[in-house]
Amino acid sequence: MISLGSLFGQSSPPLIGIDISTSGVRLVELADAGKGQLRLERYASEPLPRGTVVDGNIENIEAVSDAVLRVWKKSGTKIKHVALGMPPAAVITKKIILPAGLAEDQLEVQVESEASQYIPFALDEVSLDFDVIGAAPNSPEDMEVMLAAARREKVEDRVAILEAAGLTATVMDIESYAARAAAQRAIDESGGAEGQIVALFQIGAQATHISVLQDGETIYEREQPFGGIQLTQDIVRAYGLSFEEAEARKKAGDLPDNYAADLLAPFLENAALEVTRAIQFFFTSTPYTRIDQIWLAGGCALVPGLLDIIASRTRISSAVISPFKGMQLGASVREQQLRNEAPAYLVACGLALRRFG
Repeated sequence: MISLGSLFGQSSPPLIGIDISTSGVRLVELADAGKGQLRLERYASEPLPRGTVVDGNIENIEAVSDAVLRVWKKSGTKIKHVALGMPPAAVITKKIILPAGLAEDQLEVQVESEASQYIPFALDEVSLDFDVIGAAPNSPEDMEVMLAAARREKVEDRVAILEAAGLTATVMDIESYAARAAAQRAIDESGGAEGQIVALFQIGAQATHISVLQDGETIYEREQPFGGIQLTQDIVRAYGLSFEEAEARKKAGDLPDNYAADLLAPFLENAALEVTRAIQFFFTSTPYTRIDQIWLAGGCALVPGLLDIIASRTRISSAVISPFKGMQLGASVREQQLRNEAPAYLVACGLALRRFG
């Protein structure tokens, strides 16, 4: 069986999380601080040239590898074993039911047989992994197994990126799984109540990923083509800047006086509309009729005014999530800077959490 690379398995510490997204590469190193506490030792980011990663596909392996090496050096870490993420759209996951008590070799044969029914590619073209979840509901003689498969070339691209940077891919996770793991830890740190329904909106450069969670379980997932790149493109058109300059000045708040009214306000309205539409779609396509809390994450989560307009339009308690909530901070971490950047590190933090199994 061609494994995805310990997608579900235990990792061997030490391990760092590296998130490769459309906009950049982010690295997180966590450590055990004792007494059940974690410590954020290091984190760093490095932007990627536009077009380097498109819709989760690596278009320029050399450019991404260079950025990975730069972010690794910038962080100051010495750890070379890495947990990487695959975009959700690149991974097929399926829960299957198999007889309990199968030997490992029998289990692999059964999983491959079942996988061939669900995967629209030849098995020799995919990397495949599985995890035994536990006893099947209402059928104690069976077990529930989660299988995951991705095109081998997409996995190999990411492995090659790390190898070119002198690093080793030890764990390959799914970005949405990593994000949910980090979000759930932060929700628990915030005292989330039992039965609470939480909507997590990860607003990235090109897309917004929505996950609705209840008691640690994902009850709904969806992705919408809306992200911060739209505001950057508006800035490019309005002020005649290059894309890179527009992105930098957007983050620095260094734009003309009419920016807030002419560009930012319409973008915020569109963002709020996307969120309210996603919530309505959740209500109409599931049996659920409420959301108790909205959490915002991703690089756009701290766009000025975004949190307020979403809370106002949805009339749901809303907040920006920090994946590092409740963690101790390492000597090299600047608390004020972290506060301004933390929401963009949700996936990287979730990947780094794989160090702790």
